[in-house]
Formats: sequence, structure tokens, C-alpha cells
Amino acid sequence: MARKQFIPLESDPILFTELLHKLGVSDDLSFVDVLSLDDPDLLAIIPRPVLGLIFIFPGTETTLASVSEVEKQAVPYTGSGEDEDIVWFRQTIGNACGLYALLHTVCNGKAREHIRKQPHPADLPRETGTTLDKLLKSAIPLSPEDQAHLLESSTELEAAHSASAHQGQSSVPTAQVHTPFHYDAFVKSHKSGNLYELAGYWKGPRDLGRVLTDEEDLLSDNALAFLKQYVERELKAGGDLSWGFNLMALVPTQN
Repeated sequence: MARKQFIPLESDPILFTELLHKLGVSDDLSFVDVLSLDDPDLLAIIPRPVLGLIFIFPGTETTLASVSEVEKQAVPYTGSGEDEDIVWFRQTIGNACGLYALLHTVCNGKAREHIRKQPHPADLPRETGTTLDKLLKSAIPLSPEDQAHLLESSTELEAAHSASAHQGQSSVPTAQVHTPFHYDAFVKSHKSGNLYELAGYWKGPRDLGRVLTDEEDLLSDNALAFLKQYVERELKAGGDLSWGFNLMALVPTQN
């Protein structure tokens, strides 16, 4: 249940990259669009390794029914601490699934190593610890419910999100608007190498049960197979693909 509301983020890799850096991730990581799941030439232009994926899809009846069916069988996640295979945040902020997807991509796998300990020299006033560094350190020992309260109460997180939400290319909606799109994150566990699908509006993280080797990133054939299932499911059900699917990858910044 949403306990507060944010203005939704536009699915723009430039906007997501700006928010990423604003929160404290090193400038050597950025988001880029993935234009195809099948075309080898379009996949080849994506910088590697891909450290995380944000998948944006329309909330059609087919998709929501599939999500609901899986959630019926799910057990609420109660894990906490450094020994957990994954970092997952329960979403209690409405219209913030884009923000939670961003947090999930940068707080897991090797992307986590790029969270800066200190603010950028250009950031004023200077403080100890970046927003993400402080949030992650505080969140890891907590239960999912206490983590949710931590994110809700972070004025720094809210201010950074609000600034980015007002910078989209389309008109800025209100915080009360109902958005027809959903954001999921695909990440690789920094412990087991397992592929996970993460969304804060679920009961917990989904371990997809497919271990990625050290050489496999989030655009390896093993990882892409799961993304293709979403599109294939909509096509078989006669879904309206004019709504569109979008995929953003977290990658090394190219100069």
C-alpha cells in the first residue's frame, strides 16, 4: 500500500543517469536504451558489461494477470543483513516504481561497487557520505518494513527524485496520476551470480534460478531469455504492443 506519492519518472536514460549520479553513483556508470532483444547489430552497440537492466512494460490485463498469478504463490520476504543474496526494497511510495528499479540496479551486483563514499567535489554543501551510501548502509541491517520507512523518510531521496521528475521531455503529471506502465529490475547477485527480477510492489525478490557465470552479464543469452518471455506472452495473448516495451541498461560510461 502506498503511504506517500511521488511524481512518476519518465523512462529516459538521460534522466535516469542524472538521478543516478545525483544520488551518489560514480560518473563512470550510465543508463542507455536497449533498442532490440534480437538484432545482433543493435545489441553490439551496448557498452559491456551490462550491470543491471530496467524493464518498462505496459500494465495490460495479460501482464497484470500473470503477475497476480505468481504473487498468489509467493511468500512475503523477511530477509535482512549482509548475508542475503540480494538487496530488495518494498515499495510503499506511489508512482515511484522507476526509482525503486534504479535503486535495485545500483544496490546489487558489481554496480554496488560504484556507489561513492563521498559527494562529488561540485556538490555543495559538502557532507559525509552520499545519499545512496548512507541509505544502503542504514538499510541492510533492517527488516523490509523498516527499510520501507527509511526510504519514505529520506528527504534527500525525495528531493533528488522530485528534481528529476520535473525534467522529463513530456508534460509533468501530478503525484496522484495513475501510470499505465510498470518498472522491473533485472540484476545479478553479487554473492551467488543468480539472476533476479526485482520490483518493490511484489511480495519479495524473484530468484529466476539461472546462475550467470563471471563472464555473463545482464545481456547474455541466459538473461535475455527471460525478457523475451514478457514480449512473447503479450503477442500470444493479442496484447496491444503499440503501448510499447522499453529497456534501459546500466553500463560503463562511454567518453
